[in-house]
Amino acid sequence: MQAPAVGGVSAPRGNGKTIRLPQGASLTDFAEKIGANPASLVAIMMHLGKMVTATQSVDPDDLMALGLELDFDVQVVSPEDEDRALLESFDIEYGEDEGGEENLQSRPPVVTVMGHVDHGKTKLLDAVRHANVQAGEAGGITQHIGAYQVETEVDGEERKITFIDTPGHEAFTAMRARGADTTDLVVLVVAADDGVKPQTTEAIDHATAAGVPIVVAVNKIDVEGADPNRVRAQLTEYGLVAEEFGGDTQFIDVSAKQGTNIDGLLEAIVLTADATLDLKANPDMPAQGSAIEAHLDKGRGAVATVLVQRGTLRVGDSIVCGVANGRVRAMLDENGNSVEEAGPSRPVMVLGLAAVPGAGDNFLVVEDDRVARQIADKRVARKRNAELLKSRKSSSLEELFKDLERGERQELLLILKGDVSGSVEALEDSLLKIDVGDEVNLRIIRRGVGAITQDDVNLSLASEGAVIIGFNVRPERNAQELADREGVDIRYYSIIYQAIEEIEAALKGMLKPEFEEAQLGTAEVREIFKVPRIGNVAGSMVLSGIIQRNAKARLVRDGVVVADNLTVSSLRRFKDDATEVREGFECGIGVGYNDIKLGDVIECFEMREKPRD
Repeated sequence: MQAPAVGGVSAPRGNGKTIRLPQGASLTDFAEKIGANPASLVAIMMHLGKMVTATQSVDPDDLMALGLELDFDVQVVSPEDEDRALLESFDIEYGEDEGGEENLQSRPPVVTVMGHVDHGKTKLLDAVRHANVQAGEAGGITQHIGAYQVETEVDGEERKITFIDTPGHEAFTAMRARGADTTDLVVLVVAADDGVKPQTTEAIDHATAAGVPIVVAVNKIDVEGADPNRVRAQLTEYGLVAEEFGGDTQFIDVSAKQGTNIDGLLEAIVLTADATLDLKANPDMPAQGSAIEAHLDKGRGAVATVLVQRGTLRVGDSIVCGVANGRVRAMLDENGNSVEEAGPSRPVMVLGLAAVPGAGDNFLVVEDDRVARQIADKRVARKRNAELLKSRKSSSLEELFKDLERGERQELLLILKGDVSGSVEALEDSLLKIDVGDEVNLRIIRRGVGAITQDDVNLSLASEGAVIIGFNVRPERNAQELADREGVDIRYYSIIYQAIEEIEAALKGMLKPEFEEAQLGTAEVREIFKVPRIGNVAGSMVLSGIIQRNAKARLVRDGVVVADNLTVSSLRRFKDDATEVREGFECGIGVGYNDIKLGDVIECFEMREKPRD
């Protein structure tokens, strides 16, 4: 059945029929679902005030508006629902242990170390696993996520604990939040000499949102001015009451630098996990879990640090992780030793993926390489559509006309490349939070892991000047030569805040200057002289400031502006021309306006550029 013509175009009517479309769907996808000509849907969208091509990704709200116009109930499927449906089509259930209670076995707790910058999180992990992570970090700030497993003895029994090391800088809030999402328990590090700081409360919020218990490590007890009891008192305001104060939170006084009471901290973690959590998983099923970190290694290709959450991962398994797929060629532990299999709560580095997955992507073992490749290909297509939708400029006719009226809005395009996916994600998150108003847009058209390639430079050229940001990476030789030849701007950073500050400065530099009025002086009209070819000249006394030739002026009579947008075209002291006349002196002022009366006040001012915050 055909619908009545909409804007002169007819299209099938849905009669309330429901159609499901993925995010980033085009009008061609919509047309296939309802058996219509895509061109007719383009015309209807124009009638609705939207300029969209047939193959362009369409905003979900616009798809639903089009559905209403044609009497279809359009449901735009979320990426999570779409992914769940994709896995169900391959008879895969993600996020659940197979079998019953009898198949579950105890697993080690997964712990995230959080807290304020410089309170000693990395030093504490050094003390826990006897390895100096911090020596390799730029500026002493943890830039990447790592995962490590340690052993300790509790009540004569060997127990294992998995630590996830999240970045310590506040710019990496998103990564730290994800760390809490994959964890069972949080160790909150607070310096005994510094107390509760903004990131301390931020860490508490993340842990509370994830619904995980907290063990507080009061660090730096060996430093002068250390007061562990003050930390305990401060944290009671945030609901963390120490056991010695009648609460249920374990506070452990440690010195990461001296290695004091580290065993006590590990024991507190195990006891808290035993008391509050029932940590079990089925090790006898295909492995599932999360990618903690991933990067591109020159000799080994894509390398992902994964945390097995259920099942057992083995060398030779076919695996899909986010948009990456492959076969597990080798697995390494945190010390670089080969591992044949990894059970629940075990972090390992996996080699053999065809691409670099994103930090936080789920991974799962499937029956063969073909299934892994099909799932990855469908995820890649969905991701590409979502990125197209995200990067596309708004194209409503109304906004187009507004842009034309005020001059094209300024836009800074960026291509982000980094050494690991977590850093790229955190940098993108921080850059998109920069606020310089509505006049300037920041658009990230690509993000990726690995060296800057020719394809990145070509994308910059195609987008007419996107700036390439390299975070701990450099360009390939051919890419550098092309960039030099074509004048493509590539910026290199190793500290995230340098990148944020420079991009913010660039955005503010793109803003049109704002001007504010600065009053120079006022003069009262005492006499009026008629001068041939010039008109009336006001014989005036300068009451305040200075009157300058060629400055802007206005004429005020009895407190009311009678003439604006005037210019001091002539200025004389007696018979001599003057460039300026100061307060307390008489002068003749010509402003190109003849309706001047005795007692009028001439205000002289200039427009000065207003510095932006």
